Amino acid sequence: MEKNIHQQKSDCLRIVLYGPESTGKTTLARSLAKHYKTVWVPEFARNYLQRKWDKKKQVCTLNDLFFIAEGQIKQENDLVKNANQFLFCDTNILVTKAWSETHFDGYCSPEIQHWVDTFKYDHYFLTDIDVPWKRDDLRDSPNKRNEMFHYFESLLKKEKLSYTLLTGNLKRRLKKAEEILKMLKNNTG
Repeated sequence: MEKNIHQQKSDCLRIVLYGPESTGKTTLARSLAKHYKTVWVPEFARNYLQRKWDKKKQVCTLNDLFFIAEGQIKQENDLVKNANQFLFCDTNILVTKAWSETHFDGYCSPEIQHWVDTFKYDHYFLTDIDVPWKRDDLRDSPNKRNEMFHYFESLLKKEKLSYTLLTGNLKRRLKKAEEILKMLKNNTG
């Protein structure tokens, strides 16, 4: 693992789609990027862990989290170069922290916490659990959705991060996100 992971500088606003599994983050990231004619950063862990599952039927371990964090920020650094006013991140290091703490008895490595403290994002869209949960090989908490949602939100509050809760169907979520993005852009431009 590379110890000196850094976040590529950029003038664009970094927006994180953030929340527990199966809450529409990917759909929102993709839709917002299309609307604003920019790029979005896919969730590195999804492809990495799917390959691990397909090859050996193995699930995420604590050791995987470093590789996932590194892969996520490298993707972000590569894609931010092509971003147009916004970069939409379908997850970030705070999700890795949440996953670590909820799946490994409250443990978060000092490196991951350092990256949470160091990497800066302009706003988080917290995705509500008011959409149907969809099963796949990687999702593991259909009966803990409420608990996971509250944990994710508590991290935003603990870290004092700017966020907006997105609820309802895709159209409603996009409308709310666009209102917030307009205000953010006006406040920085």
